[in-house]
Amino acid sequence: MYTKYRKLLLASSIAMAIGASSGASAADPVASAADKVSQDVTEARQETQIWTTYALSPYLRANDLKVSIDDGKATLTGKVEESVSKDLAEQIALGVDGVKKVDNQIVVQADYVPTRSLERSYGEVVDDATITSAVKSKLMWSKHTGGLATNVDTKRGKVKLMGTADSAASKELAGRLAMNTRGVVSVDNQLVVDNAKTSVAATAKTSAQGAGGDMADGWITTKVKSTFMYSTNVDGSDIAVSTNGGIVTLTGKVDSGAERALAIELAQNVRGVKSVTSKALTTL
Repeated sequence: MYTKYRKLLLASSIAMAIGASSGASAADPVASAADKVSQDVTEARQETQIWTTYALSPYLRANDLKVSIDDGKATLTGKVEESVSKDLAEQIALGVDGVKKVDNQIVVQADYVPTRSLERSYGEVVDDATITSAVKSKLMWSKHTGGLATNVDTKRGKVKLMGTADSAASKELAGRLAMNTRGVVSVDNQLVVDNAKTSVAATAKTSAQGAGGDMADGWITTKVKSTFMYSTNVDGSDIAVSTNGGIVTLTGKVDSGAERALAIELAQNVRGVKSVTSKALTTL
């Protein structure tokens, strides 16, 4: 009796073990499929990250580069004009998390001319949006153009200004601020001087300038620095800006007298600035 019970218990245990083993085996394909999907998602993310970086890079965006990822290995194909571009593409791929190796099959062809589409590329759209935002910000921060009703449109670095200005001087300044913005190729200044709105705009400017006297010094400092950063002909990284009671002090070194004069003019134009002290801003 006891022996039969022991045999029955042993048989049951073996059956349970076999069943558990079979269940694990049956679950393996599901686990493997889930792992494969997870890997595919990761590789798609890596490919997208590399492609987006290429699209945003002014040195690579025009080239028809392709990238594929397989188990941590990135394969790059396409054509570029210079070897430095090929090296840049490889370094970008290696910088992506999870990419362990790069098979760089990009061909360097000295006479290669990328085909430019009639439609703007992703990188160009981003650049144009950045330029539009920078121009709008500079116009809004300026004590002389803050009252303008201006629409800014940018396509491939070409800026179009539309709307109304209260004076020819305001229109001209708006054009100069736009032209001096980083990335701008040309400016089509279509602002219309509307004398009928002069009094309204003047009132708005007077109110804005009055409010500007009470603007925080920190706000003024930030806007002056941002204006330098957005500008083509001023290296804001070499200029220190501080503000006390609306009086802006510029210190540092610039490359030329023209850059110094432009930095002072840009600072003076920012809303809330009462005066600019620039004795400590010298040329190299």
